[in-house]
Amino acid sequence: MLRDLLTASRPLSWINTAYPFAAAYLLTAREVDAALIVGTIFFLIPYNLAMYGVNDVFDYASDLANPRKGGVEGALLTPDRHRAVLWASALSCLPFVVLLVVWGSPVSWAVLAVSLFAVVAYSAPPFRFKEIPVLDSVTSSVHFVSPAAYGVALAGGAPDAGLLAVLGAFFLWGLASHAFGAVQDVVPDREAGIASIATVLGAARTVRLALAAWTAAGLLMLTTGSPGAWAALLAVPYLCAAAPYARVADEDSARANRGWRHFLWINYACGFVVTMLLIVFAISTA
Repeated sequence: MLRDLLTASRPLSWINTAYPFAAAYLLTAREVDAALIVGTIFFLIPYNLAMYGVNDVFDYASDLANPRKGGVEGALLTPDRHRAVLWASALSCLPFVVLLVVWGSPVSWAVLAVSLFAVVAYSAPPFRFKEIPVLDSVTSSVHFVSPAAYGVALAGGAPDAGLLAVLGAFFLWGLASHAFGAVQDVVPDREAGIASIATVLGAARTVRLALAAWTAAGLLMLTTGSPGAWAALLAVPYLCAAAPYARVADEDSARANRGWRHFLWINYACGFVVTMLLIVFAISTA
């Protein structure tokens, strides 16, 4: 059971939600405190277990026909595990959410509520946003942007033009990443009767949409000034990974999985560069 819970939580993706919260909170509060530690742990493990565990439970029928499932790209949970995974997802989040609400403000409560709603609504009925084309990519992006927005809100920060540009670029990155990720599942999703941004637009057009969103994210970062503007270059490796599939046929869309797998190391490499830029920003604004 513990192995299934670990697999369902996607350990390779833990950093994608914990890091944005921790960085945003630390740069806003400028101190390491209990809220930073508790929030980082929450967005590292319980948040991901809830997000991906709920997804694996309610996507079980379609995942059976998806060769990608059953490993690092998603658990294939047998029905007898479903109830336990849902309970574990809820109970692991509860104590963290209670503490964060006690320490937070009404603004932070609202941001956290949106974040948690997006986690559940993406996969669980009656919402199932993942089956509403375009809204699926928007909701998925909220999964990653909202921890950063929450970090700022919990630390008592006020949004300015620079912060909004960074969050906007991050949102476009998330939208592009989800859209491109959906391309590899066009065939199994259609066979299962599941709609997605890729099943509606088609594989090639979805890839081109993702390329446009990554490009827009890079251009938006150029407006933030130094050192943030240097982050615009981070759009390049994503563009290089996805560009070869800009004309992929729907029936051959599974080939895009090769490009998607590059994202694992691209995310870590870009995360290192972002860390360096954040250190420079922290020093220059100390």
